[in-house]
Amino acid sequence: MPSLKLSTGSVYYSEYGHGEPLVLLHANPGDSRDYEAVIPSLAKTYRVLALDWPGYGQSNMPNQPESANVLLFYKVLCEFLDGLSLPPALFIGNSVGGNAAARLAAEMPERVSGLILVAPGGFTPHNFFTRLFCQFQGSRFSLSPYRFASLYLKQRTPTTQAMLQRASTLQATPERIALNRAMWRSFGGPENDLRLIASRIKAPTLLVFGKYDLAIPANPDGKIAKEWISSAKLVVLPAGHEPFAETPELFLEEAQQFLARL
Repeated sequence: MPSLKLSTGSVYYSEYGHGEPLVLLHANPGDSRDYEAVIPSLAKTYRVLALDWPGYGQSNMPNQPESANVLLFYKVLCEFLDGLSLPPALFIGNSVGGNAAARLAAEMPERVSGLILVAPGGFTPHNFFTRLFCQFQGSRFSLSPYRFASLYLKQRTPTTQAMLQRASTLQATPERIALNRAMWRSFGGPENDLRLIASRIKAPTLLVFGKYDLAIPANPDGKIAKEWISSAKLVVLPAGHEPFAETPELFLEEAQQFLARL
């Protein structure tokens, strides 16, 4: 995998195909391989760039992982685009990856030609219980990456089985668990909330949610995202948190139709 030296250390990414750049941004926990079921089809038309966030996949662990938050990933995304001198690009972002992509579209619209946000973080209407769960997942009592992934991945496929295997091994080291917990604490904070800026998103946007997602549900989060990004199309697929890995054929049908219209 090629890499770029950024302020957080070296970040690794995979690159496939040729054409307009299409950047894939994964969730917490996870890595760029989470998209392996859809990359071959997408790479027939686009230059696909699948990034490993700092501390995930092959990318270096950031300094002080216990202090990481969603804004760190947004900073990394901006540096990554600068490092590759990318023209305006397409983005598929899942969960915290969707948060980073949506923030980019709101704050630097000239860099984004289209968005597919898959269960993006940042639209949850927090209350006592959701904040309590974020605090719990950010504590030493948190569910392990494997346990939590096994709850939100509702369809078992070769891709999701491989994801669960990585969650129980690669993502289960003390450093990576500390990073995972820090991100969860951030999910309950104001820095994760996109609702104040989402109305500035003008790029064509497809919102994809899983009908059975327990982490970021289609109702209410998907409906709220659609309210804030008024021009977006909302699609709900029979999947959990990662439809591109759980129901790749259905995801590709929606994604390719959307991208072809741009």
